[in-house]
Amino acid sequence: MGHINEFLTLAQERARALGLPYAGALLPREAYELLQSVPAARLIDVRTHAELEWVGRVPDAIEIEWMSWPGMQPNPHFMQMLKHSLATDSLLLFMCRSGARSSAAAAAASAAGFPDCYNVLEGFEGDKDANSQRNHCGGWRAAGLPWVQG
Repeated sequence: MGHINEFLTLAQERARALGLPYAGALLPREAYELLQSVPAARLIDVRTHAELEWVGRVPDAIEIEWMSWPGMQPNPHFMQMLKHSLATDSLLLFMCRSGARSSAAAAAASAAGFPDCYNVLEGFEGDKDANSQRNHCGGWRAAGLPWVQG
């Protein structure tokens, strides 16, 4: 359990250094370790249904769109769905494609009273590489963590 506390402390230090309005920011491998070791930890995948189907999904993740495709309109029911799916004292790890939407979702959940919200940096696909392609430069998939085709 010691390494878990180290992950959380490091994630909290990252959040403070970056001025983030939620508990912390985790790298994909750290997030995976937490999910394996902390029974109250839950991964919230906020990507669109289309992304989940076409790009892949993480087994056992709770899937709640932050924005809907096409058009990328905000999901007006996001917070209601989150509150319905989870206990407020859960350790919530938010993930999207590259870490931007999940950061916004973590901030919103924190503001709504969830005290332990963490963003998964790099997201599922990571950043674009020199060829403008994802899945090679950071991210859940590139780290070799569990995922399945949609």
